[in-house]
Formats: sequence, C-alpha cells, structure tokens
Amino acid sequence: MSADGDGAPYLPFEGGRFRLALGLMPLPQAQWLEIDQRLAADLGAKRALLDARPGEVFAALPEAAEASAELLAVLAAHLPQHHPLIYSRAGDVLANRATGESWDVARPMLHPLDLAGRLIQEDLCLLRGGGDVYRLVAASLCSPARWRLADKLGHPLSAIHAPVAGYAAKLAAPVDRFFATLKAGRLVWRLNWGIVDDPAPFQPVAPPPAVITAADAGERLWLRVERQTLQRLPASGAVVFTIRTHITRLDAAIGSRAVAAELAAALRDMPEDSRRYKHIAPIAAPLLDWLDARGTP
Repeated sequence: MSADGDGAPYLPFEGGRFRLALGLMPLPQAQWLEIDQRLAADLGAKRALLDARPGEVFAALPEAAEASAELLAVLAAHLPQHHPLIYSRAGDVLANRATGESWDVARPMLHPLDLAGRLIQEDLCLLRGGGDVYRLVAASLCSPARWRLADKLGHPLSAIHAPVAGYAAKLAAPVDRFFATLKAGRLVWRLNWGIVDDPAPFQPVAPPPAVITAADAGERLWLRVERQTLQRLPASGAVVFTIRTHITRLDAAIGSRAVAAELAAALRDMPEDSRRYKHIAPIAAPLLDWLDARGTP
C-alpha cells in the first residue's frame, strides 16, 4: 500500500508495447499474498483510514456474509502456513508478530471481511454470481486508483468497468468467460499499471492535474502498479479479487536507459482514449521528454 523506496518490483511495460488484455498467469498458492517489510506501516495506514473514513474504505452487502466468513477462514489458515515468521495461530487466535495484534478469527468482533483486510497489505473485493452476471458485493479498499467503492458496490462487472477505455470491445467477453469457468483451487494473477502525479495510495478521485515539466518529471511522477489475483472460494462460490498496490517514484523505477526506452515506447503505443482514462494525457508530453532524455546514451 505504501510507496516503494528501492525501485519498482514490477515493470509491466517491458517490451515497449501497450496491451489491453487480461494477461492472466497461474500463481502457486504459497505466493498468493505479498508480505514484506512494510507490513506494520501499511496495516497502520489501513487502520487510520478505517477509523477516519470507514464508509469509504469498507462496505459489505448482506449477501456477502457467507463468502466473507469463508475468506477470513481461508486467510487464517493460509497466513501461518505460508508466512510463519510473522503469523502464528493458537486455536482460534491468529497473531501478527509485526504489529503485536491478535484476533479471534472464529468469533470476530468485526465484520469478517473487515478483519480480513486488517490482516494483510492487499485490498480485498468479493464478487458473487447470479446467472451469468457477477456483482461486487463487498470490499475492503484502502488503495483505490481513482474509483469510489460507493459507486461500484452492488454493480455488475460490465458497469464497474464501463469507464475503462476499450473494455466493452476487447475485455468484456474474455472477463465474462473467465468468471464463468474459473474453478475453485485455481489461482491467477495479473498486473495493471499507470503513471500518476500523486503518490497517495488512497485516491478515490483524481486530484487536479499537476504542472509537470521535463526537468522535474522524474521526481514528481510515480509508477503505480497493481498486482491483482483472482480465485474462487470453494464453499460459497464467490470470487476473491486482491489488489496489492506498489507506488515508486519514477526516477527510482526507471533504473536504466533500456527501461526508459521501453516505457516511452509503451506510452506512444497507448491509444489516446486509454491515456485519458489513465489520466496520463495531461502529463504525456513532459513525461515522454523526460524518458527520451533518460533513454539517450
């Protein structure tokens, strides 16, 4: 959730092409979640948001109750198994050594999905199907990339993604097929990326565009990458969508001439409607000037 200080963990534009595609890849269950040295700080930031703006970062419809309880149980088993140096469990009590917290996961005093979101750095969304339509029924969302949970809760995937440039034409059918055929036990992941002028993880709306120049783009722009995973819960049949957000200052993310050239090529390959949707259009000219200068021997 917090900004990365030692380079970007992912560079999804490698190859210099912009692709509007699902790009799903299989993932072992042991690698489902990313737990790193920022865990305590990120969970502290989540707690602060949940205290200050609870209605903006957590919501659950009544129909999400079964899936929320199942997801909490899955997490309470997964974390001590795959991250035993940080999480331990004694009976129904799950402890987090990084924060000093412990929770009764069998009788949680919070909504089960609220508690689940407080255990890990990822944001969590639950989607349930009815016929061929999947709807967002609950979420713990502390790092929205310029979308508001209140605007999406209860809506189907087609409406949720309606603002995404090219979604209806290129992604709607593959997404619907994926959700219809996803089997329990299969875990997949993908990356989504953008360039932003504000490093705050919590951005439910876009701030006014900053005035960026080719001279200061490297220190005033940020590479924002979402590592997203999807899997189906076996009992409830709900689909769990996790989002881990990495935000890296551009001059730290672009560590070589080759990387600068690849990002510049991907931006030039990006359709104008995608640039507008990703809020890159207002900063594209100085960003490309900075990348071209950095990519020149």
